[in-house]
Amino acid sequence: MALFSLRRDTATHEGPSPEVEAFLQGYSIEVMPRTAEKVESFRAILPKGTRVYIAHIDGTPIADMVATAKRLAGEGFDVMPHFPARIIPDRATLADWVARYRGEAGVKQGLLLGGGVNTPAGDYNSSMQLLESGLFGDFERLHVAGHPEGNKDIDKDGGDAIVLQALKWKQAFSENTDAKMAVATQFCFEAAPVIAWADRLAAEGISLPIHIGVAGPAKLQTLIKFAIACGVGASLRVLQKRAMDVTKLLLPYEPTEFVAELAAHKAKNPNFGIEQVHFFPLGGITTNATWVTNNGGTAGVPAAQQG
Repeated sequence: MALFSLRRDTATHEGPSPEVEAFLQGYSIEVMPRTAEKVESFRAILPKGTRVYIAHIDGTPIADMVATAKRLAGEGFDVMPHFPARIIPDRATLADWVARYRGEAGVKQGLLLGGGVNTPAGDYNSSMQLLESGLFGDFERLHVAGHPEGNKDIDKDGGDAIVLQALKWKQAFSENTDAKMAVATQFCFEAAPVIAWADRLAAEGISLPIHIGVAGPAKLQTLIKFAIACGVGASLRVLQKRAMDVTKLLLPYEPTEFVAELAAHKAKNPNFGIEQVHFFPLGGITTNATWVTNNGGTAGVPAAQQG
């Protein structure tokens, strides 16, 4: 089966696939303060109640993060800011961030992750330390990071032993907290490795729901750049192979086939661990939201049209 859509999807003409429509229900999406500023109205492009993650890149002022969270909450969306352990210098800073998000924007959800910097800024090195801090006790939902293709920053031998051990720790933590927990993953481009990874977690006793990362529509060159920077592994070869085909090089990537394959698998296996889709809008937030609107049926109807 082809891994890429080479044209605009026909869902707008033939109607969405029921499997894809069901799979995209309740999808989430990621923004940064600087990208959010370019969106005039999130209600005009995102469904009511969409969970919007706010990525915290090292160097972003906390004031900008909180302002973005406040704006999104004001438009009626569930806000989930990132808490990257390695850019947080100490407990006082973490406590200040949590207090500001809670007090100024009513935030009750967070993505706790190690963070993409090599050298920790201070006391924290992992999401497990953040969970142990006790500062998220009144949060209703806590997500942690997942890596279907491994994470060489953690498992330097290319395996997954350390990552798997950490997920087992987080599974145990989830059984002793009132917060709902899930694994939000890095984006991938091939369904088969994702399915195998999710099945392996289940076999290892890890039942945390998976919110699978999906790269939104983007230029191929943009996608390859982000994939390399984010350490996407095995499925990067799919992009590289496409880049070698001059007939496809200038065509935009769309996640149509990837989503369809996962949706079909979920429909046939209702207990499959993937619970939701999480989009990385690498080609733009509006472009990504429009793709879901065109391909997701009721899953993509913007809030402004829902009343």
